[in-house]
Amino acid sequence: MKLFFRWGDAKMIDRKALVGRHNPLMTSFDKFSSLSVGNGNYAFTVDATGLQTFPSLYADGGVPLGNFSNWAWHTHPNPEQYHVDKFPRTSFPTFGGRDIGFPYMAPGQITDEYKWLKFNPHKLHLGQVGFRFTLPSGEEATAEDLNEIEQVLHLWGGVIESQFTIGEAITSVTTCCHPTQDLIAVRVKSDLIRQRQLQITFRFPYGTWKFAGVDWGKSGQHATEIATGSSHSVHIDRKLDQDAYAFAAAWSNGNFAQDEQDQHLFLLTPASDHDEFQFQFRFTAESDESDLPAFEAVRADSEQHWRNFWSSGGAIELVGSKDSRALELERRIVLSQYLTAIQSSGTLPPAESGLTHNSWAGKFHLEMHWWHSVHFALWNRVDSLTNSLEWYISILDQARKLAASQGYEGARWPKCVAPDGINGPCYIEPFLIWQQPHPIYYAELIYQIRGTRETLEKYADLVFESAAFMASFAEWDYEQLRYVLGPPVAPAQEIYDHATTMNPTFELSYWAFGLSTALAWRERLGLPRMEKWEHVLNHLSKLPVVEGLYVAAETAPDTFTGGSSTKDHPTMLAPLGILPGNMVDRETMLRTLHEVIKVWDWDATWGWDYPMVAMTSARLGEGQLAVDTLLIDKVTNTFLPNGHNYQRKPLTVYLPGNGGLLSAVAMMAAGWENGPNTHAPGFPQDGSWEVKFEGLAKML
Repeated sequence: MKLFFRWGDAKMIDRKALVGRHNPLMTSFDKFSSLSVGNGNYAFTVDATGLQTFPSLYADGGVPLGNFSNWAWHTHPNPEQYHVDKFPRTSFPTFGGRDIGFPYMAPGQITDEYKWLKFNPHKLHLGQVGFRFTLPSGEEATAEDLNEIEQVLHLWGGVIESQFTIGEAITSVTTCCHPTQDLIAVRVKSDLIRQRQLQITFRFPYGTWKFAGVDWGKSGQHATEIATGSSHSVHIDRKLDQDAYAFAAAWSNGNFAQDEQDQHLFLLTPASDHDEFQFQFRFTAESDESDLPAFEAVRADSEQHWRNFWSSGGAIELVGSKDSRALELERRIVLSQYLTAIQSSGTLPPAESGLTHNSWAGKFHLEMHWWHSVHFALWNRVDSLTNSLEWYISILDQARKLAASQGYEGARWPKCVAPDGINGPCYIEPFLIWQQPHPIYYAELIYQIRGTRETLEKYADLVFESAAFMASFAEWDYEQLRYVLGPPVAPAQEIYDHATTMNPTFELSYWAFGLSTALAWRERLGLPRMEKWEHVLNHLSKLPVVEGLYVAAETAPDTFTGGSSTKDHPTMLAPLGILPGNMVDRETMLRTLHEVIKVWDWDATWGWDYPMVAMTSARLGEGQLAVDTLLIDKVTNTFLPNGHNYQRKPLTVYLPGNGGLLSAVAMMAAGWENGPNTHAPGFPQDGSWEVKFEGLAKML
């Protein structure tokens, strides 16, 4: 194996102390500070009460109170029988003169057909679960009536403890999630129970693609019915158009009833002869009559799960550093591990906002999967990456169909999709290609860590079918005797015209990486050579250079002089950073890095751009620049009190920023293949940073 786990200092890190000093503490209703519990396939986000009591406070530009699962999707009725195969194709000529039809829709030209295909299916908010508090006057309490708020997410056990007062009564709430089921367990202690001033509400919405994921205005378009019930439990069936799911709840004492005016609202009233109350609720894709585990069992399972998580993966400790920013970077690292574990480690590639809210209708962007999930392997949590690779295998035939429809070999991976793997119409999404080598990268990283033939055999089809498309996509330039990429192609720096762009720098280097890796896999498996792949690899266009600098694309020679060209992602740095440097000249890349730092419009970047630049800086021996970039003071590099990477309203959650940070710091600490054999080579080497780490793999 070329890659191995590095353990840094001989002295072991006190992981419980490391994690515990970054437990988020909230003392108010802050719309940017909602907290979540979850298990990778399901997440439940709460306000300062420990439930979803005041969702409107968080919905307007904050981090909404989501309740999402990877299996839960909703599709609006389709009376017009819209289907992407019927959507009009717009022809774009390739470099070689072929015309290829794409489901293209120009910006601003939105039709009903486009909207339906773009936003269906969408992630389904499963329901809001909150408190209803009443005052002695009988009026319903508002958020302003709650005082002395103190809420802590105990990361080591995955448990949220919330405390607040209403009048003189203290209420304490414990919230936790089952590690394998879509199940939340809650314990409430309060004098309000004896005073009959506390109830639990369960409210079920209609589905929508919009960010909060709830539509309360279509009560007649979905159904909520009690299937079975007893004095301590209930099972409810939900039906939304052609979609359905089930809900179950159990409680220690009290009464459960459906609201007389609203069929989608249920009230659970604790018995007033106690001051403690426990309840659990679970969501399933199909009816499940099995008993729900008790609160204490769920809490114990949660605590065991998170102890194992924090104890078994990698760890980085920075607290002894002289740099005053070290504690903040350590906080971001710890919270990003938690957030990506509960939001991004499941059976599907995650949406950019994970299981918190419906960015892009809750669909996942495959080019972003690298940023969401590569870090799992680097942090010794390989299974959290392999979980989602099963989905690629499941849509392999769909990806082959897409490639064949355009006259290509192999499998072409889509861009923004739901589990069906079908990309809707868009002005840019069908033209992106930098997601294409991703499965090859994932497979190679897993192989270099595990080193087994089983890994080679399991992912061989993904690697070879991805490479077959890549070799087929490259077109021969008869004049210059080389292969070119595009047009049409949309580069990762999405500001360029896909109809005319050719040879984007990052994609050229990624093509070289992907094809060379696929050829190595054939050799490892004892398979025959692929002469076409070798010919493309050996004759691929060189990375475009203008005045000693790598530019965004061969057709973008004015990258650094064109005014508006220095916006969006500076992906000309990615070939030596994200990638190990295929076709890269280090001196040219070093000059390019410094020029990017000097002239780039950093206010027009995204959350993953900072770790991308940091990784390039690290590989070029610019450790101080790597740290400075990771901690640059820009809006899109904001990490909220709950750890989420904020971008803008309404994109207040952006997990590629969290995942990218984790990949960058793992690389900076443990190093990279064929890199310097020094301690924490990506950090400054002047003694200002004390970096302790263990259990991290080297980057490719």
